[in-house]
Amino acid sequence: VELSVCHAGSGLSSRQMVDRLRVTASVMKGNLIDACEEQQDVRICQICQLTGRQILLHDRTRALESVRLLQNRDPAATSGNHDLSGLNERGETCGAPLAMRIVNGDARSQDYAKLRDVPRPGHADYPAYVKFGGANDIRGGGQFSGRLTAPLCFAGALAMQLLAREGVRIRAHIAQIENVCDAPIDFAHPDLDSIQSGALAVVDPAAGERMCEAILAAKSDCDSVGGVIECFATGLPAGLGDPMFDGVENRLARAIWGVPAVRGVEFGAGFAAASMRGSAHNDAYRAQDGRIVTETNRHGGVLGGITTGMPIVVRVAIKPTASIAQEQDSVSISRNENETLAVRGRHDPCIVPRAVPCIEAAVAVVLYDLLSERG
Repeated sequence: VELSVCHAGSGLSSRQMVDRLRVTASVMKGNLIDACEEQQDVRICQICQLTGRQILLHDRTRALESVRLLQNRDPAATSGNHDLSGLNERGETCGAPLAMRIVNGDARSQDYAKLRDVPRPGHADYPAYVKFGGANDIRGGGQFSGRLTAPLCFAGALAMQLLAREGVRIRAHIAQIENVCDAPIDFAHPDLDSIQSGALAVVDPAAGERMCEAILAAKSDCDSVGGVIECFATGLPAGLGDPMFDGVENRLARAIWGVPAVRGVEFGAGFAAASMRGSAHNDAYRAQDGRIVTETNRHGGVLGGITTGMPIVVRVAIKPTASIAQEQDSVSISRNENETLAVRGRHDPCIVPRAVPCIEAAVAVVLYDLLSERG
């Protein structure tokens, strides 16, 4: 199974790119990045690092497993069972499409058998059954699975390398899990290096420990918890994007909503702006070192759909994992009768840690697209 992922050089907009990220399989995932400019030096280790934070190549995920926060481990993926083509012997793009294939060496389709008839509350099983006439692939969640984000992370890792050459950095941290909050990061002057690279992407290690405790408490109750991811992008010039329907927020939100389990997206002050007065929400302009900047950044780096040159700040709400072992009310579709369901198999009590690199990747792909359009 291939997922086509193209940037602006191929004539596809980020909107069309996201539309193609819709296929997953129980035993294999992959993607194809077409029309990548030749002679681009690509660091495969960096691609594997970001992609691996989803498919378990990265130390962060292994650390999470050590505290029993993650359930789904793929031994084939951790041993580097993936193929990549489209590079020459010097590690440069050669003009051919970049393609990556990731094999799931530990698929357990039988864990999903009952879900063909008894849909999970909070999951897409039932609407997918209706839309596709019962032909939806229930194994692993089908095209609604979080596994779909592994190819997204591959595309994002490539985009992040190219963005770094333009001075653009992207980094996200876990701002909240359940009711435990991380230390805040200054929107106007975010210190991206303050985000820890350990088990959880947090600024405050003590907050990370409390988050772990909250996740383990939910797991012991056969339950799950959600949280909030806060992502920053620095180094972007002012003037990117368009008003109305092609604004920077529009395009970022579209890509971010493609990550399963996202339940809300806000930029800058977001919904908190509704309770502010204009005098409190407005960011005062000033001249600094030959640039126009704002003293604060409650607008999150975008006004009127166009970048201001300040850091982009986007906050993403992630829902609790729908698949929980606690017994819940559902229905039997075939019998049209009420039924109960306790989901079995390997399901994380919190998917927020896995979603961090996915949000970074989605932001990176869209921002690289925007920079490419500038010419």
